[in-house]
Amino acid sequence: MAIHPPALFGIDHSLTGRAWRWRGGNMDLTAPRGPGLDIDLVTQLLLSRGVAPDELERHRNPSLRAFLPDPSILRDMDAAAERLAQAVLTGESVTIYGDYDVDGATSAALLIRLLRALGHDAGAYIPDRLLEGYGPSGAALVRIGAEGSSLIVTVDCGAMAHEALAEARAAGIDVVVVDHHKCAAELPVAAALVNPNRLDEGEEGAAQGHLAAVGVAFLLGVALVRTLRRHGWFANRAEPNLLALLDLVALGTVADVAQLKGLNRAFVAQGLKVMARRENIGLAALIEASRLSRAPTCSDLGFALGPRVNAGGRVGEASLGVRLLTTHDADEARAIAAQLSRLNEERRAIEAAVQEAAEAQIAAQDNRGVLVLAGRGWHPGVIGIVAGRIKEKTGKPALVVALEADEAGNGKGSGRSIAGVDLGAAIIAAREAGLLVAGGGHAMAAGLTVAPGGIEPLADWLDERLGNAVAAARVAQSLALDLAVAPRGLNPGLVEELESAGPYGVGWPAPRVVVGPVRVIKADVVGADHLRLIVGGNDGASFKAMAFRSATTEWGQALLTAPHDRRLWLAGRARIDDWGSRPAAELHLEDAAWVD
Repeated sequence: MAIHPPALFGIDHSLTGRAWRWRGGNMDLTAPRGPGLDIDLVTQLLLSRGVAPDELERHRNPSLRAFLPDPSILRDMDAAAERLAQAVLTGESVTIYGDYDVDGATSAALLIRLLRALGHDAGAYIPDRLLEGYGPSGAALVRIGAEGSSLIVTVDCGAMAHEALAEARAAGIDVVVVDHHKCAAELPVAAALVNPNRLDEGEEGAAQGHLAAVGVAFLLGVALVRTLRRHGWFANRAEPNLLALLDLVALGTVADVAQLKGLNRAFVAQGLKVMARRENIGLAALIEASRLSRAPTCSDLGFALGPRVNAGGRVGEASLGVRLLTTHDADEARAIAAQLSRLNEERRAIEAAVQEAAEAQIAAQDNRGVLVLAGRGWHPGVIGIVAGRIKEKTGKPALVVALEADEAGNGKGSGRSIAGVDLGAAIIAAREAGLLVAGGGHAMAAGLTVAPGGIEPLADWLDERLGNAVAAARVAQSLALDLAVAPRGLNPGLVEELESAGPYGVGWPAPRVVVGPVRVIKADVVGADHLRLIVGGNDGASFKAMAFRSATTEWGQALLTAPHDRRLWLAGRARIDDWGSRPAAELHLEDAAWVD
């Protein structure tokens, strides 16, 4: 039985039902500190995330020089680079076949922009989510080949496309696969298949399994330039600036919710610097359409820029994202960015309707470890977002399936998981067991196609396979905390210091701060389901706290009706509120607990 450290402030059952524990070491700034006991806050944050003392400097300012591996550690990388180099050297027609999400769009845009910088133009093909579904189809590959492309590079897809790649091979078309999704033991036939999550990948290559597809594409870019250098391609021409492409890598990595550890942290940290210069005309237009006057942050990539690029593939034209990220025409960029913003608003309305219908089914599955929610008329473009929302709300893995989503009457599903439960592996196993027409993914997210009548058998199978893992993961759930301060300690200076240890995301979580004790001065609901609090402490300081999409939850209601004389601890992320005349710190709540 696992032995857990004592709960912070004795809180073993918060308003959301979790125990509070330090992420690593006591980070209470109110505790007395003597000479020689002071460790700066950033160092504490790095140590609490598992960084060894002799690695502190490397992680304090993550750079590509410190983290970029030799691309050749990945299986088939050298073959992929050589095949693409031959296409450049001989002027061969190349098409980049991407997925319709942000990772696919940025991966395709990166390779297209790099090939242009090498003096070689390449076409793009993005399948329609509704008409063609995920991944390459044999018909599309053969058609692209018939139109003149003898080399196709698939990005963010292809690792499980056995039949499609076999059709391409039979038609005499070479396909290079650049992917990061989980693979089966048997790989599809390809000129090269670069994927750190291949089951036969070596130890060094497998260590890069956290990369998004755009990260793998960047490594291919490095290998391609190196290969062309060896062939003398740059004897009379300048080498391309690979670092200028890091803005695309950062966007795709964050939007795909890839773990921000190791190389990914370096990609995002350096990519944000490139993005701040707004050299990519399409990204600059997207930033402007998102009404960001400052340099984008990691959060902006996930919540402002990424959703807009995704909107094209979800409810609009799938190719809009790649077109935006590769255009050199400022007017075209502004027009596409405006169109993506409109589509994003449309996506939000569709998503709200599907989420309401899906949530109505939750109660009937209360005894299941994995929620499988399905309905007719649900838009396949938003089911992944809805699955993520339901996962967050229930603490369980969730699959949301749009029934009768294709001409054969199959359902299209998307799932999101919780830490400790590998949903992608389960979906692959379900497909191999004959329960699915198609399916794949990674630990935290998966996609599937299920035949008519297959929902209940799939739900039963997943419950049996993952039920114990889900139960164990939920029992082990606790709120990891980094820092405790009195209300006056929540200030812009603290937020700035915390941000300096970023960028933050999955695998490198943003610091979670406990503030208190406080009393609720005012509580109200803003927007559709957001709770806003004004709280004050015994030190005379007051601040604003926001609990997004939580007003109707049990813990949100407890805060909304909290007696003014009852004291609370609040836990969440410290943020800057710059709406007023002076920037102020606020807390984005994730949990709360009563002070005994």
